[in-house]
Amino acid sequence: MKRLIPGAALAAAITASMAVPVAAETELSVYMGWQTLPHSRIKGELPNNGGSYNELVGWEGKPFSSPPYYGARATWWKSETLGFGIEYTHTKAYAPGSVKTALGFDRLEFSDGHNVATLNVMKRWPDKWGTMTPYVGGGIGFAFPHVDASHVSGSRTYGFQVTGPAARVLAGATMPINDRYSVFGEYQFTYSSNEGTFDQGGTFKTDIKTNALNVGISMKF
Repeated sequence: MKRLIPGAALAAAITASMAVPVAAETELSVYMGWQTLPHSRIKGELPNNGGSYNELVGWEGKPFSSPPYYGARATWWKSETLGFGIEYTHTKAYAPGSVKTALGFDRLEFSDGHNVATLNVMKRWPDKWGTMTPYVGGGIGFAFPHVDASHVSGSRTYGFQVTGPAARVLAGATMPINDRYSVFGEYQFTYSSNEGTFDQGGTFKTDIKTNALNVGISMKF
């Protein structure tokens, strides 16, 4: 399985986005927020020929623990209402103690990011709610989590892996502070289908879904 650092993944997303013509307005946004994860199943082969497994996981997000949940987005607005862009989100997913015990893991988490990068399409309605501008968006891309797993058999996995396709949808509203800066709030959902490996022969397959309420600031130029 290929390994990839976040900077390389973002560079790839930026390169892909260069096919989008430069817009009349460019907007850079950063955000933090509250992130949760629905249950999903994780299955595969345990390290060191430990056998197959299939467990329901109540993933924990821990958005405010270090490193925190955050994201960044660049949007090239082609018109007053239509834009294209790229987005990176540093989500997190921790397996609870009950699942780790059942599978023999001391650690089982994507804690230095279940990182998601996408190419987006955005739609907005300027000043529809007075000075507030509602917007929606969606994108497709890939997940490159930092897999942190320690198994009682002696396997230790620690590193970035490209694990599969990802998608996001979002909806929110932005309000200007002045001619250049604005603040926004939004709901965002991400989905990724992940297949990866543990050191010494193990594998995993799991779908990771996140729900997040974000607040952030944007700069346009």
